[in-house]
Amino acid sequence: MEDRAPANIKQFEERLIDVSESLPKRLRQCADYVAANKDRIAVSTVAEMAEGAGVQPSAFMRFCRILGFSGFSEMQRLFRESYAGSWPDYSTRLKHLREKAEGSASALLAEFVDAGRASLESLLKTIDAKTLDDAVEALAKAQMIHIIGLRRSFPVASYISYAFEKMNVPAILHSGVGGLDNHNAIRTGDVLLAITFSPYSAETVDMVEAVSARGIPVVALTDTIVSPLRKFEAITLSVSEVDFGAFRSLSATLCLAIVLSVAVGTKRSE
Repeated sequence: MEDRAPANIKQFEERLIDVSESLPKRLRQCADYVAANKDRIAVSTVAEMAEGAGVQPSAFMRFCRILGFSGFSEMQRLFRESYAGSWPDYSTRLKHLREKAEGSASALLAEFVDAGRASLESLLKTIDAKTLDDAVEALAKAQMIHIIGLRRSFPVASYISYAFEKMNVPAILHSGVGGLDNHNAIRTGDVLLAITFSPYSAETVDMVEAVSARGIPVVALTDTIVSPLRKFEAITLSVSEVDFGAFRSLSATLCLAIVLSVAVGTKRSE
């Protein structure tokens, strides 16, 4: 590829955004996986990354070249150099649990606690303060807040709905029961709060598209820089969760949901 390789993580993310929409299906899988798992690039093999993306290693290598790298090794080197010294240290006790009690409940607890801690630390470092303020401002001014978050996002959406109810903030939770999206209930003066993570809910994306086309503001909680919600003019709050095995917790996401709920409730009561 003629383009020079990204020189830093910011350039990498910009390149990923530029190319992701035009990629064929298999390479788009690579883009989605990389965007959601940038923390894995520095410590994984190309075979492991390809397996995570659900593609052949040759396809993942092609993806690397499309981004401007000579191959996976060059892309990995960028992340190793950028993250050197910033990887979280594991305590002696955690190592002991992993080595001596693998698969036990106490070992799993240690793993998930560590993943949650890393997710929370990442949220604190990466959340944009102005975007968070803009999201709170938009939601606090809304006549009605419409909330949608399905499947893995549903616990987050239902918690926000519960919190708003307790703080007397007018809100409606769209659950998709019976296949009804109820998007016609969203009126001028309302705001849609949409929550979805990779693999993204088609129903949530469709609602955001329909509502945005009507000029109704959208606040989005999502995970990656290639999230389909970014195609719309939404106020986007990004949150990334560190997973353990095939399971991904909601530690950072629920923390952000609590912050958003309390900040909106506080602002409306002023």
